[in-house]
Amino acid sequence: MFLLLFFILLIQFFTYWVFEPLASFLEYVLEIRLFPIIALIGFVFLFSAKNIDQN
Repeated sequence: MFLLLFFILLIQFFTYWVFEPLASFLEYVLEIRLFPIIALIGFVFLFSAKNIDQN
């Protein structure tokens, strides 16, 4: 029982260690103040891809 609890806590620790920086980065990037920049880059990419297909 304690061995199982130890493995569960170990898995949770490594999951937090791996995914916490990624979650922190995504939280910073997806803040409302950076959303217009991300949307603008997305629209430029979307419409430039359509122009390349038409030529």
